[in-house]
Amino acid sequence: MCGIFAYLNYNVSRERRYILEVLFNGLRRLEYRGYDSAGIALDADRQVPSPAPASSSDARPYAGAPPLVFRQEGKIENLVRSVYSEVDEKDVNLDAAFSVHAGIAHTRWATHGVPAPRNSHPQSSGAGDEFLVVHNGIITNYEVLKETLTRHGFTFESDTDTEVIPKLAKFVFDKSHDEQGDVTFSQVVMEVMRQLEGAYALIFKSPHYPNELIACKRGSQLILGVNELSGQQNGKSFHDVKTLTTNGKPKELFFSSDLCAIVEHTKNYLALEDNEIVHIKDGSVSILKFDPHKEKPASVQRALSVLEMEVEQIKKGSYDHFMQKEIHEQPHSLKTTMRGRLKDGGVVLGGLKEYLKTIRRCRRVVFIGCGTSYNAALAARPFVEELTGIPVTMEVASDLLDRQGPIYREDTAVFVSQSGETADTLLALDYALENGALCVGITNTVGSTLSRKTHCGVHINAGCEIGVASTKAYTSQIVAMAMMALAIGSDQISTQARRDSIISGLNNLSSNVSEVLKLDAGMKELASSLIDSESLLVFGRGYNYATALEGALKVKEVALMHSEGMLAGEMKHGPLALVDENLPIIVIATRDACFRGRLIVMCSRGDAAAVCPSGGSCRVIEVPQVADCLQPVINIIPLQLLAYHLTVLRGFDVDQPRNLAKSVTTQ
Repeated sequence: MCGIFAYLNYNVSRERRYILEVLFNGLRRLEYRGYDSAGIALDADRQVPSPAPASSSDARPYAGAPPLVFRQEGKIENLVRSVYSEVDEKDVNLDAAFSVHAGIAHTRWATHGVPAPRNSHPQSSGAGDEFLVVHNGIITNYEVLKETLTRHGFTFESDTDTEVIPKLAKFVFDKSHDEQGDVTFSQVVMEVMRQLEGAYALIFKSPHYPNELIACKRGSQLILGVNELSGQQNGKSFHDVKTLTTNGKPKELFFSSDLCAIVEHTKNYLALEDNEIVHIKDGSVSILKFDPHKEKPASVQRALSVLEMEVEQIKKGSYDHFMQKEIHEQPHSLKTTMRGRLKDGGVVLGGLKEYLKTIRRCRRVVFIGCGTSYNAALAARPFVEELTGIPVTMEVASDLLDRQGPIYREDTAVFVSQSGETADTLLALDYALENGALCVGITNTVGSTLSRKTHCGVHINAGCEIGVASTKAYTSQIVAMAMMALAIGSDQISTQARRDSIISGLNNLSSNVSEVLKLDAGMKELASSLIDSESLLVFGRGYNYATALEGALKVKEVALMHSEGMLAGEMKHGPLALVDENLPIIVIATRDACFRGRLIVMCSRGDAAAVCPSGGSCRVIEVPQVADCLQPVINIIPLQLLAYHLTVLRGFDVDQPRNLAKSVTTQ
């Protein structure tokens, strides 16, 4: 997954130094999406010599200077240092002011080609940088396009799938220009889209079309942000000059892969739909709907939404790392997940209300997810079955697709994804829709592809999560699915007492999470005792099998330490052979285990003597006891803290672990 960002100021003077910092800060907000290379493109000074004669080897096919393009391997700060160093060498004037300027930026998680400047974005059409593109996604037919363009004389310099896009844009531009004279930027982009296959979000910049930007998407999320400096326009629909953007007033316009990169600039945003093209020209915004079967696109009128997010959510505050901050935010994030949904002793989920009867009649519920989201669904499975009486099966999204597993019209398929953009989950969603299942989404991202494509769903409202290793989104997912189970099963008299008990537990959950966070210092001490261990086993059963899997996953993700979560009942069926006096073992909520290893037992408060009798060599972690189906929310937090402290003590990057990105938008 990659992060793309663009900034265009119109009718308001901005110095190049300011524009650079806006682009850099946008990338910093998106760095969780990929951090092995980065790049930016911005305009050169306006006062330049006239284009050289056509016979000159330095001739440019456009007036003005070529864009300034910077690319660098490594994290964003590597790019920042590189840019300022190059600016000094080239004597670029950072104080130069622009009343209109369009800049684009990209942070990369490599899929095609190793991390290197030549594989970094913006990718170029070639000499003169006639077309520059930043891209998030995968172009599946790039090899065919590359062969075709090579036959037409294009030379490729990178190993990326993206490079075919700007070169294809130049090919389309040159051909159209020769045949019909003038061609608009949007016409060029539409013809490029017609040739592309795969998932993508793209932003185009070209010196042929100065002060213009075009963005389009198919499958990958892309956001437009609008900041009218002379007064905000809240939720006002627009698509031409008559509404928001042709009034000539000063404004700033942004494109971003995520809302967290625009919140410090504006709260007015629009989530692009698939096959939409957004063209910014002369400060105005026009939206076109591309149809590959039609020659001309339709003009679209859309309304701006107001972002419910504060700048503080994307800052570390007093914490050292985002992961640490997000672990400690869980009392608040859980309250936000439940806010307005627990009413009059019951649960009200507006996103499911119209579909509850259909879900109650379904043949089975199929939970589908990847990684942490799969583990959250696994934690939810027992109480969904218990409260609804509906059989529940589990599917890893990629495996469901590989097997082409059976999905029926009578099924309710529940897709769980923090970002709502996980590639395998979205492909599994398409598969389930094709098979006629009712599709429910559980996601943290309003306006995501998952939330738009599913029939109904629940937003978990956990707030912006920047650390790559998910923490607060996991616990909020479990709570959201607990409320879903309560809502579906609310027509059953036989489970009324059980539902009342769970709702009471939900009301007290945040305070119990606050209590368990007090174990922070103890978990740091435990982490220091495990720092030299090569492996860690985590055992759980029942509700806490998912806790064992998720706890082990956290240690793997950020501490880069081998760890495995296992069913406690399977211990004697193989894993016991691994146990010796040096192997640390964490056992969650079990009282009958007896190991030779370094035993660490998590138990309910007051049960320490029962799980570790006097004279025992085990270490005990006591946590508050809550309703059994909510216990995984409590029990995962000490393991999150353990993973965090292990990572810090082992000297690894907590928020940006090796080889991982926040949301996997490629297969």
